[in-house]
Amino acid sequence: MLVHGPGALKGLPFPVGYQTSLGRATTGSAENQIRTLPDGSVDLIFTSPPFALQRGKSYGNMDQGEWVEWLASFGSEFKRVLKPNGSLVLDLGGAYQKGLPIRSLANFRLLLRFCDDHGMHLAEDFYWFNPAKLPSPIEWVNKRKIRVKDAVNHLWWLSPSTAPKADVRKVLTPYSDRMKRLLAKPDEFFSPKTRPSGHAVARGFEKDNGGSIPPNLLQFSNTESNTPYLRRCKTAHITPHPARFPEGLPDFFIRFLTDPDDLVLDPFSGSNTTGSVAEKLGRRWLAFDTMEEYVISSSLRFENDAPDEEMARFAHGLYNKRAQRSAA
Repeated sequence: MLVHGPGALKGLPFPVGYQTSLGRATTGSAENQIRTLPDGSVDLIFTSPPFALQRGKSYGNMDQGEWVEWLASFGSEFKRVLKPNGSLVLDLGGAYQKGLPIRSLANFRLLLRFCDDHGMHLAEDFYWFNPAKLPSPIEWVNKRKIRVKDAVNHLWWLSPSTAPKADVRKVLTPYSDRMKRLLAKPDEFFSPKTRPSGHAVARGFEKDNGGSIPPNLLQFSNTESNTPYLRRCKTAHITPHPARFPEGLPDFFIRFLTDPDDLVLDPFSGSNTTGSVAEKLGRRWLAFDTMEEYVISSSLRFENDAPDEEMARFAHGLYNKRAQRSAA
């Protein structure tokens, strides 16, 4: 059940926006909040920090060089709170260098800092393809037409261990119709042969494993129009968080890298998509954000069976508690 959080909870002396039986969302800087967590207590950090963009956003972002230094400074704390076989997944949008049609290397510099300075290991690089992304940057794509649209985010999967906990069987993708026909009648659709490259393709794949191994290119359209979160924000007259990723992203990595009752942390939670997905999957979760209005609005992602008006009253109750603290 979603409830208003008390002023402080054991181990987290920060204003608590709300909590469930599995998690809690708190207001305060990630730098301060993460220091309260015990060593080796987190199974997965999945987060999408403010990007190193050229144009300022309402939720805050910074110069590319400053951004690398700021985010790299979390490396030691991320590594400290993670279990030895835990994982860190960073969703990072790309950017161009200011005023030039050449790409920023900030994402790659950050990756090297985490590995070289903090002893993290790159387990695998993933790429989120968003086919619904609008053409950008306008200057190089729309006006001068010298670049294609940027529709892929980097997702760095890092770990303190060279063998982080993971299970591909939890994220298998549905077989194609062709593969289903092959599994049903393998002799009619396949015969062993050697490819021109010299690679021998042998039999042995006829076993139905429940799905195909997914690639490291993940495709999710980031389109929302009448999701419960946006609909409830409208009902409550609350401005939604302007930068939201689809549930498919955290859903993939939470299922892939954790087990039920594991702890998932999002230190830059925004609209708390990560926490709401972790809740649905039976994982414990923590969500931090510096802006209390975003913490409050993120409560609208929970209790999907509750009437929108009831959730609007819940969110406004959080605003009232904030006003009471300010007046005290």
